[in-house]
Amino acid sequence: MARKSLTSVPGGDLPKWVREEIQRSTPKDRRDPALKHLSKGLEAYADERFTAALPDLRQAKSLAPRSSTVRELLGLAAYQTENWEEGLRELRTFRRITGDLMHMPVEMDCQRALGKSKDVTKTWDLLKELDPSATVSNEARVVYASFLLDEGRPRDAWPVIKPGRLVASPSPGELRRWFVAARVALAAGDPDAARRIVAALDTQEPDFEGMDQLRAELG
Repeated sequence: MARKSLTSVPGGDLPKWVREEIQRSTPKDRRDPALKHLSKGLEAYADERFTAALPDLRQAKSLAPRSSTVRELLGLAAYQTENWEEGLRELRTFRRITGDLMHMPVEMDCQRALGKSKDVTKTWDLLKELDPSATVSNEARVVYASFLLDEGRPRDAWPVIKPGRLVASPSPGELRRWFVAARVALAAGDPDAARRIVAALDTQEPDFEGMDQLRAELG
């Protein structure tokens, strides 16, 4: 069974599986305060008040450092607030505890933001060896191709990002991949491929930042 993610919980009420995870990983005298801080941090995170979530999540980490749930949510809140080093550190710890690959694309994006070009490529190469899910693969391709595009290497980015069949009902991850693929195709000197992808995107009514500029560049 795939691991659940606390980010899918709509409010601050902690589900049973989170409480059980804290109980397993945390000394008894620290459990209640850890759960209290985690609940407050989750409530702020669910409301997209990421900066407000950080103090409680950091307190939860100090009380329950072996909790993968705490490390995951702290890492994602740090990422959302552009605390790249903290986000990278916490999400790596989450992956080490759980073995779950779901946030490796976010790790790559933190590395990209930190200017750690070699590490971005190392993480990409490692992820390819680990057989990720289609969802994780699409997100990783978006990050790595965007990185290569920023590096002025659109021809290297195309094999990474090129979409397969432009299906009628794409997932959100596939739509993001199509958008980056259109940008890469245009930068690589293939406007016809870019137009085909943009036409497919237009049937889905996407609202990506930069879409209007891309259409304008394609005429």
